[in-house]
Amino acid sequence: MNSTVKTLLHSGAALTDAALERLLPGPEVLPHSIHRAMRHSVFAGGKRLRPILCIEAARMVAAHGASGGSEFDPRGAAELGAALEMLHTYSLIHDDLPALDNDVLRRGKPTCHVVFGEATAILAGDALQTLAFQTIANLRTPAATTVAILREVAAAVGTGVGRVGEIDTGLPPGMIGGQVMDVEGEGREPTAPLVEAIHRAKTGALIAVSIVAGGLYGAAHAGHDAGASSDIIARLRGFGENAGLAFQIVDDVLDMTEDSAQLGKTAGKDTATVKATWPAVYGIEQSSKDARDLIAGAFAELAPFGEAADGLKAIAQYLVERKN
Repeated sequence: MNSTVKTLLHSGAALTDAALERLLPGPEVLPHSIHRAMRHSVFAGGKRLRPILCIEAARMVAAHGASGGSEFDPRGAAELGAALEMLHTYSLIHDDLPALDNDVLRRGKPTCHVVFGEATAILAGDALQTLAFQTIANLRTPAATTVAILREVAAAVGTGVGRVGEIDTGLPPGMIGGQVMDVEGEGREPTAPLVEAIHRAKTGALIAVSIVAGGLYGAAHAGHDAGASSDIIARLRGFGENAGLAFQIVDDVLDMTEDSAQLGKTAGKDTATVKATWPAVYGIEQSSKDARDLIAGAFAELAPFGEAADGLKAIAQYLVERKN
């Protein structure tokens, strides 16, 4: 890992953790059990990739074309990133439950239901989801920006990003929709269309919206007009969709090539449960190539941002080079 990426990961994680500490109720706050369970999973040592992508997208957009004004303060974007981390952690708590993946290890620590019981774990996930949307609603952004971020995030974690009411967004289903497809596809022979649909929804949607939401925050900070913001968000969405799919492909490869100690979660579970994974369809070598190609496509989306995109590109490159 080069020094630039190491610095970005360290500073982004520190900003996110500070925001999470401010936003989450302390372990002494009643009712103790739920707040301790929430904190157990949130502070279990995650990489904070989604908040970091959010912060870097906000920083890039705020810097792009900005003239004068105050210097970008990443602490506000970190609160948005913290909300996204709450949503990610809620999904992990529920994903690890006996009814779903039945996993006992997450981020190198016992899973929430193992420590606190199933009922409290379910409620801890629910509480994190609720607090995430409360946090976004309280962002210090113009009302129109706050609503736009809420709309994007709510759709990305739900069951049907591809259709909102009568409007076909052209986007993949959201995170929960992807989880449903994953559960229903378990034990069946994986196909290329099924694997891509699951990956773009279950993992990719939240990664993509982290970047899009960060861009919306940064555009508001920089005072971009609606036309400029529309083009910026389209490019960020393309970047995020490519990076999100690449991230999950690498996760699939690591599940087959690394051990539990390296991953911080139970290795080999995808193979054992006949999960729909990229290597199951394409093999490990082709999967690694596909991830690299997706990142190259993601980089192309950021060409107009010039040097302002260097941080976001560095993090995306790390997504396909990581070992856990």
